[in-house]
Amino acid sequence: MRMSCRAQASVFILLAACAGACSKSPLASQADSGANAGTKVKLVLNWVPEPEFGGFYAARDGGAYRRQGFDVELIGGGAGVPVVQMVATGRAHFGTIGADELLTARARGADVVAVFATFQTSPQGIMVHASRKLASIADVFRSGTLAIEPGMAYAAYLKQKFSWDGVQIVPYDGGVARFLTDPDFGQQCYVTSEPIAVRKEGADPHVFLIADTGYNPYTTVVVANRELVEQKPEMVSAFVAATAEGWSSYLADPRPTNQVLARLNPSMDPATLEAAVEAEKPLIATEQTKQFGLGSMSAERWATLARQLEELKLIDRAPPPADVFVPVAARKP
Repeated sequence: MRMSCRAQASVFILLAACAGACSKSPLASQADSGANAGTKVKLVLNWVPEPEFGGFYAARDGGAYRRQGFDVELIGGGAGVPVVQMVATGRAHFGTIGADELLTARARGADVVAVFATFQTSPQGIMVHASRKLASIADVFRSGTLAIEPGMAYAAYLKQKFSWDGVQIVPYDGGVARFLTDPDFGQQCYVTSEPIAVRKEGADPHVFLIADTGYNPYTTVVVANRELVEQKPEMVSAFVAATAEGWSSYLADPRPTNQVLARLNPSMDPATLEAAVEAEKPLIATEQTKQFGLGSMSAERWATLARQLEELKLIDRAPPPADVFVPVAARKP
């Protein structure tokens, strides 16, 4: 991730989340503001078990959560899983979503806040065949066919930034079959997913990161109900510290956790899991996280994203950054 000098001067902070639910939620009786001993925590993911969530599984199975006194249940997600609603209503203590999703949810009245940002650089990209020899992402919109979800925030940003007059837009179907058979076909992708799948089939994809165009929301962001965070700040800090430890462990040696992920998600073989981890490492561990800790966030990044969503008319007005994420003292895991 590239940051301006101004951004580097900003206060980057490792954010916190708590392991119990707020007093008005169904989970309140499980929360303990003391030693956290035996505190049961539900973390709902917004997709199926994959390396994108490897650090959470490593924290659970490697003992990081347990050492902080938490008994964590990881709930695998998928298309349509109402992560925000589950967290906002106390059915889950924490959930993972994108930063732009969080701002959109806040605009709709969901009082959730960010507490840990896994991906410092968004893994969302546009994948094309290397044989097309496109020099930049702008070239993607000048010819050929592109499969993309036009309703997504990043698609709206790309349409505002580039002319789409030269490309045929078709719906994104979630697969790679057409990409493998059509050399002029491009599609949206996650660098940890579709490019790896097509390489296994012998294709040579070139990926343009959307983050490089200026739209770079934090991704796999852990969110919590505001009341929960405000009432249990010490537990919040402990949960985040354990999460950061899990991610540090996973990035250093993903093999034990990948064995767990392979059992939970048999569609991913060991080679695919390994390739996904290698693809995500530079997007999670950056120069900023070396200094401020895994999961850290800045007010400037949140303000930039809010301004972009307002300009795209996806939200009317975003709350100030201080109202979106919860800072504690900056520290390394």
